[in-house]
This record gives sequence, structure tokens and C-alpha cells, in this order.
Amino acid sequence: MVVNCEHVWQAVSDYLEEDVSPELRAAMEAHFKECKHCTAVLDGAKNVVQLYGDDQLFELPAGFDSRLRQRLAHATQSAQRRSSGRMWLIAVAAVALIVGGYSLTITSGLSLRPLFSKHAVAEPIPADLMVALSDDEKTFHVPGCAYLHTRGNEPLKLIAAAEAVREGYVPCVHCLRKYVAH
Repeated sequence: MVVNCEHVWQAVSDYLEEDVSPELRAAMEAHFKECKHCTAVLDGAKNVVQLYGDDQLFELPAGFDSRLRQRLAHATQSAQRRSSGRMWLIAVAAVALIVGGYSLTITSGLSLRPLFSKHAVAEPIPADLMVALSDDEKTFHVPGCAYLHTRGNEPLKLIAAAEAVREGYVPCVHCLRKYVAH
């Protein structure tokens, strides 16, 4: 059995607890002999287990808790003051951009014409027209269209055009040309 670094990292805890199969243990030991990175991971895991399992508690200096709380409170207040000033600046800039853009639109007298995609419908497609759905894109076609893509010998999925539109499909610009604006 051969293992790579990722296998070793996933199983190092079980290895230390001797909860791996003999084959995996032998493969991991062989890997540790050749891989310095995994050996370091093993040593680090051993140290963590040793420190965590040690019954000795570290004594903190007197007043450590109150000093830590004061420093955290001071750092939090400073960060809040800095971020609140920036947030006001961002809000004012956003309002200025919105008002300026609106003013420009009103004063320029430009009439914005709607944008149409190549799939914009020019005249209504008959709702009951049976169309085939393309497998690789959200397009529907008239059966037999040269641009209709299907997988292998799977039968065409035929549905009414109205249902295809409701499901988010758009008409093919080739076979449904008379219904699509150019």
C-alpha cells in the first residue's frame, strides 16, 4: 500500500491513537522516513496531544484578565470609530452619485430606448406550438432544426412553446426566425 501526504494528514490522528490497519501503519511509517513535511506534521500532532493531555495548568500573571479585557475594548472602540467615519463617507459618496446620475439623465434629455437581445420576441409564438428542448443550452427549436443538439439517441423532449418560455427557454434564432426580432 502506498500513501501520499494527503492520506497521511487525514490519518495522522488515528495513527497516533493506533487506530489504523497494520498495512496503513506500515505505509505511513515508510512515508515518514522519506517525507520531512509529514514527519513535521506527525511531530506537531504528538506535541499537541502531549500538551493537551498534560495535567499541568499554566499560571497567568496577576491582573492578566483585566488588562486583556481593557486592551480588547480599546481596540474594538478604535476600530469602530475608524469604520464609522468611513461608512459615512461612503454613504455620502453613494448618494451624490445617485443624485448626479439622475440629474444628468433628466437634464440631458436623452431618451433611453430599451435594449433587445437577439432572442427578443417580435410576434407571439403560438402557445400550443410543439417545440423541442436543446440538451446543452436553454433554447427551444422546431423539431428537425439543424441547430438542435441532443445527447446520443435520446428522444426529443417535446413541450408546448408557452411552457418552454415559462421554464426559461428562449427561441432558436434560426428555426423560429419569423418570431424573433433581429
